[in-house]
Amino acid sequence: MVALSLLFAVGNGTLQEVSAAAVQGASDGVELCISMAGTLCLWSGVMEVLRRGGALRALSAALRPVLSLLYPEFRKNEEVMGAVSANVSANLLGLGNAATPFGIKAACAMAKHCSGTASDALCMLVVCNTASIQLIPTTVAAVRASAGSAAPLDILPAVWLASALSVTAGILAVKVLSGIWRDKWNA
Repeated sequence: MVALSLLFAVGNGTLQEVSAAAVQGASDGVELCISMAGTLCLWSGVMEVLRRGGALRALSAALRPVLSLLYPEFRKNEEVMGAVSANVSANLLGLGNAATPFGIKAACAMAKHCSGTASDALCMLVVCNTASIQLIPTTVAAVRASAGSAAPLDILPAVWLASALSVTAGILAVKVLSGIWRDKWNA
């Protein structure tokens, strides 16, 4: 794409403008990353404080009944349920980057019980992690704040509605498709 852009710029006589835009875009990207790094470090630190203080364990215990319904085959597996609970907790707080290690840990623990094909629970984990419900969209708020928004969290109702609908649609899709898949191969 870069080579093609440069070729068109030379052909159109706009090489100077394309070069200036490329440099400005790179500068804006670095500036955005640096401005977001502080917020992401803050919330990752909050997540670690919650974990060390036991609040994450309490939130995990509160989530256990719902997660047991979504992952019934791992209901008694502390390793899996702990990692899934931590992943969901981080996603609820809008900490996608902090949620990733927990999601990977949960997926690896679930994969130990698979025979080379992703189980329904593993598919459910991917869907729930991807379409997670966010109570506090910290990453989006950080992007909005760095872009100069006066009220970066004024999007909360829209985020709550969109994330609740996406998780519901994802869970329903996993349940329906797993039933169809199972019926197809068991017939």
